[in-house]
Amino acid sequence: RFCLPLVLTSLPVMATGEQISPALQDSWGDFWLFRFFVNAAGYASIVVPGFLLIQYFKRRNYLETGRGICFPVIKSCVFGSEVKSVHQEDGSLPPRAEPTESSTTRQVFKLLFCAAGLQASYLTWGVLQERVMTRTYGATETDPGEKFTDSQFLVFMNRILAFTVAGLYCALTKQPRHGAPMYKYSFASLSNILSSWCQYEALKYISFPTQVLAKASKVIPVMMMGKLVSRKSYEYWEYLTAALISVGVSMFLLSSAPNRHVSTVTTFSGIVLLAGYIIFDSFTSNWQDALFTYKMSSVQMMFGVNVFSCLFTVGSLLEQGALLESIHFMARHSEFTAHAVLLSVCSACGQLFIFYTINQFGAAVFTIIMTLRQAFAILLSCLIYGHAVTVVGGLGVAVVFMALFLRVYARSRMKKRSKKLPPGETPIQKV
Repeated sequence: RFCLPLVLTSLPVMATGEQISPALQDSWGDFWLFRFFVNAAGYASIVVPGFLLIQYFKRRNYLETGRGICFPVIKSCVFGSEVKSVHQEDGSLPPRAEPTESSTTRQVFKLLFCAAGLQASYLTWGVLQERVMTRTYGATETDPGEKFTDSQFLVFMNRILAFTVAGLYCALTKQPRHGAPMYKYSFASLSNILSSWCQYEALKYISFPTQVLAKASKVIPVMMMGKLVSRKSYEYWEYLTAALISVGVSMFLLSSAPNRHVSTVTTFSGIVLLAGYIIFDSFTSNWQDALFTYKMSSVQMMFGVNVFSCLFTVGSLLEQGALLESIHFMARHSEFTAHAVLLSVCSACGQLFIFYTINQFGAAVFTIIMTLRQAFAILLSCLIYGHAVTVVGGLGVAVVFMALFLRVYARSRMKKRSKKLPPGETPIQKV
């Protein structure tokens, strides 16, 4: 009778091999692995009945025999129109118009607008993310305050606003006729939720600069997932830049600074959560890439994924009773409410800036802007939160960003060469 609580209490120490503060020892429910499985159980309570319903409708051949007012909804969710379009390289975005000489000034202002929007959205998002997950609220001279610990609620806040923005955009603008079965978005939604949860949760155990560099290194698992999911092939320079990125990240992680602050220490739990983030995020991008074979826009993709994300997260939060707890925390701390809302606004606006930038200037320009954003994010985090970076760690950061820029340059050269290929010969697909 007493063995199970004892084992669960000791799990954090055994699994992480690190010193757990007294605050984290209050309950074994505070252990991240336990919360992960509880969240997963909440998602399963929605996924399993949904899966059984889909199998039931397919076995009954409902597409041929179904009738009634529910038929259009079930047809859209389970079967779709099954009309596919030719896969487009930039994720089904319409071909962007090449700028003319007479509109050079306008294009420059557009580029500055896109760069400023992306930098402002994601730099603010990064600073707020670290603030919410690593600092306390309501601290006074006599009261140390309390931390917000439910990462899933933050994911829900981000997704509900992104769902609203995407829905309004689709309603106000002309979109392609939708053909994909709605249930197929749930796979990308689940992996997207789990990757975001791991991203928030990891900040409890690692520094923000470490997380940013880990995001830069996700090129490696994306390539591996691309081979498994999409059977893609890659050029030699892609393997070279992936190796350089892994070397740079290793230099940063293995470097040590004297008198490092507790918040800058990278723990085993943080490494595991980062690995989870990268794996889930790699699956998301490859699954979405496969979904784009249906005729849809990126905003429709954003809407479909966030519909299921809202359903999964709110269902799991209600089952755990965590939704009311988080709302009470918001009521106690108005500063947290402002941070959570602004965090969600930055996330939703950032996604719209991504679509607009790629549509106007292409993926190469967008990648350069976001690479610069990662460098600025590390610098800003070190300045605001006092993270220490050694000379070896700084060299590792430089190697990572050099590899990223080399990757952008090589990809742009390959695209120029592919335009000169004879008719009928297609270039190798890229990550």
